[in-house]
Amino acid sequence: MSKQRRRDTAPEISVRKLLHAQGLRYRVAWPIPGMKRRSVDVAFTRAKVAVFIDGCFWHSCPEHATRPAANDTWWSEKLAKNTARDVATNEHLLQAGWRVVRVWEHEDPVEAVTRIIEEVMRSLTDRTSPGTGSLLQVPARE
Repeated sequence: MSKQRRRDTAPEISVRKLLHAQGLRYRVAWPIPGMKRRSVDVAFTRAKVAVFIDGCFWHSCPEHATRPAANDTWWSEKLAKNTARDVATNEHLLQAGWRVVRVWEHEDPVEAVTRIIEEVMRSLTDRTSPGTGSLLQVPARE
C-alpha cells in the first residue's frame, strides 16, 4: 500500500489541468483545519469549495468497488473506515461553511469540472453582495 499515490494521480491531474485551463486557481493537498492528517485534493479557499477525487477501490465506489479475496475481514474493515472517514470529513467541512464536491476516478473529467465550476460560482455568488460583481471570472470555452 505504501506504493499507492496519495496525490497527483492521473484522474486528479486531468481534473486540475482542465480547471486551470478554465482560468481557475486553487490549492493542492490543502490541509483541513482542525483535522490532523487530512487534506483536500483541490481547494478553492476563497469560495470555500473542497474537491475530493476518490479512487473507486479505496473509497468503495457503488459502481466499481471490489474487495480482495485474501484477508477479506481486514479489507472490509479498512474500506468501511475509509468510507466513515469520508463522511466525517464532509460533515466537518460543511459545519465550517465549506461546500464539498466528490468526484469518482471513473467520472468523465469534463463533466466533473463542469460540476466543480458550478459549485465554485454558486459559492462565490452566495458570498458576494448584489452589485459587486463576481470574484472569479471563468473564460468562455472556444
